[in-house]
Amino acid sequence: MNGEDTRDTSDTTGQAERTAHTAHTAHTAHTAPRSYEDLVAEAVAAPTEGWDFSWFEGRATEERPSWGYARLMGEKLAGVDAALDLHTGGGEVLDLAPSLPRLTAATEGWPPNVAKASRRLAPRGVVVVASPDDAPLPFADATFDLVTARHPVRADFPEIARVLRPGGSYFAQHVGPSSVFEVVEYFLGPQPEEVRRGRDPQKEAEQARAAGLEIVDLRAERLRIEFHDVGAVVHFLRKVVWMVPGFTAEAYEPQLRALHERIGKEGPFVAHSSRHLIEARKPEARSSY
Repeated sequence: MNGEDTRDTSDTTGQAERTAHTAHTAHTAHTAPRSYEDLVAEAVAAPTEGWDFSWFEGRATEERPSWGYARLMGEKLAGVDAALDLHTGGGEVLDLAPSLPRLTAATEGWPPNVAKASRRLAPRGVVVVASPDDAPLPFADATFDLVTARHPVRADFPEIARVLRPGGSYFAQHVGPSSVFEVVEYFLGPQPEEVRRGRDPQKEAEQARAAGLEIVDLRAERLRIEFHDVGAVVHFLRKVVWMVPGFTAEAYEPQLRALHERIGKEGPFVAHSSRHLIEARKPEARSSY
């Protein structure tokens, strides 16, 4: 489950990556159907800070990209001296790395997540910096060997290139075009074609090249998501607030009740996330001789 305009959580059903192409949870059928009121009340009461999606266990499933971003990220972190994780959320994904470089920093723009990431990552020596998503990176030129990001709000490639050392790399998993738009369009209706085409991996690769980076790897996949009850949809939209701006269960009660009935009759509400892996390298400094 993912965000389109900003942070994508199409990864909503869990934090730990799996190398398999299957969801990390299996739906557990209830012995008796639960009421609309019960499901929605539970979802509305659930906390939404951080990027921990364990609440969805048994409520929703999502396929994982075949490349296994967290595993690959961990391997790359083990081979550098200085790294930066952008838009770290609550630090959940960075914390999966078995080892971290001597200098590791992370940025986050949402205050509740800054606090959560700091608590999680401080014991591992990570400096978490509160930084608005659209602001220049608060670091000096050529500071890092590696910049990582999982589902960033946006990739500011000129800033990423600036803070990378020559020979350094940007390694990230991005949300792709029309991710989880089955959910978006169920509530908001058909979206303009320019919105559906946003976050195109080829265009992002062009932006990286324009900033002076070389594309090393670019892969894209579209992955199945299943919402097994209306409460999972409510919690998803409360957590990933940019999907349906201004969403509340009260404002969208008719659509939610209709969806509750539909799931009861037809089974899970199916959507598809869009993900791409991108690795871009800053060229080595050229000799002046």
